[in-house]
Amino acid sequence: MAKIKPFRGLRPPKNLVEQVESRPYDVLDSEEARAEAGDNEKSLYHIIKPEINFPVGTSEYDPRVYEEAARQFQMFQDKGWLVQDKDEHYYIYAQTMNGKTQYGLVIGAYVDDYMNGVIKKHELTRRDKEEDRMKHVRVNDANMEPVFFAYPDNAVLDKLIMRYAATEPEYDFIAPIDGFGHKFWVISDPADIATITEEFRKMPSLYIADGHHRSAAAALVGAEKAKQNPNHRGDEEYNYFMAVAFQASQLTILDYNRVVKDLNGLTSEQFLDAIRKNFTVENKGTEIYKPQRLHEFSLYLDDHWFSLLAKDGTYDNSDPIGVLDVDISSRLILQNILQLGDLRSSQRIDFVGGLRGLGELKRRVDSGEMRAALALYPVSMQQIMDIADSGKIMPPKATWFEPKLRSGLVVHKLS
Repeated sequence: MAKIKPFRGLRPPKNLVEQVESRPYDVLDSEEARAEAGDNEKSLYHIIKPEINFPVGTSEYDPRVYEEAARQFQMFQDKGWLVQDKDEHYYIYAQTMNGKTQYGLVIGAYVDDYMNGVIKKHELTRRDKEEDRMKHVRVNDANMEPVFFAYPDNAVLDKLIMRYAATEPEYDFIAPIDGFGHKFWVISDPADIATITEEFRKMPSLYIADGHHRSAAAALVGAEKAKQNPNHRGDEEYNYFMAVAFQASQLTILDYNRVVKDLNGLTSEQFLDAIRKNFTVENKGTEIYKPQRLHEFSLYLDDHWFSLLAKDGTYDNSDPIGVLDVDISSRLILQNILQLGDLRSSQRIDFVGGLRGLGELKRRVDSGEMRAALALYPVSMQQIMDIADSGKIMPPKATWFEPKLRSGLVVHKLS
């Protein structure tokens, strides 16, 4: 059963939240962070992308960069740009995109639940990325940014959240760049806090939706601290890490599409003939065509869009991985025909999040940068949960969650 707790969040004063908040560290590069921070000394980028405080070209993995993160974090506290709540709270974080709002509960997730599989993952993590985030957690002694969780729909929690949603939020702003809305409430009522804790205790599993490296780093540092503490009791703050948990049915998963640089020496007609062995191919003309259902793909090639419908027998409905469109396309097109090798390291392929639209695929092919594009139907949250429950791992670059969690609304200190 899932164990969670409230915590004393470190938060910006209401009048400063829009100066402090930022996009997550892993959705933009150093120069984009430098540009977005500009001359705003209160931007969280100074902590989560601290290389922007050094000359252009400074590695984000330079030891001085991690030290700068800690220096900036302390300065934010000293100057009152981040202030710790006096009492332990849960928080509600709502995001609105294209008229749809999803409500998440900000919680302290239990490190042991991650270690023993109550908190389930569906992606592989890379040790180098884990270590980078672990260094960041260690040097700050805090979870600066939350992990994105999903939990099975719960009527009691939904009713509680909607009650708060009808009240004035603590924060309410429209984020720059994407234009999505963000609201934030503080849950301080002891009865409501007890209800949330109890409802999560009834859940057999929580699911990492986005932020696998942050989850691994936070849990590993927590376990590290427990091992290093000779007086470890089990109730210390480092036994928990910060997550925002959303009801599974509320989450929006966008398509995660592929663009390839070459056709492995094939002509366009040879490529299409090879595809026809496993797919029914239909020329849809020059207008952008989006996949309409599972197992249908859109191919953009030579100024035309094609519908590719996987034939019966090319996938196994009883296999939670083999039935995924990302697996079907990887096996039958990217590997068998294009021979791209490891998709996580191949230089012949790139991945485009669905928020950019299929027009971005067309642009990159028309520019000559890429030879062809493949658009996929989005994975469902139920598919992700089924895979996580089965203990299997999804193929790389399978999911794109949107909107992303903003960072800087609340920070979790480990001591």
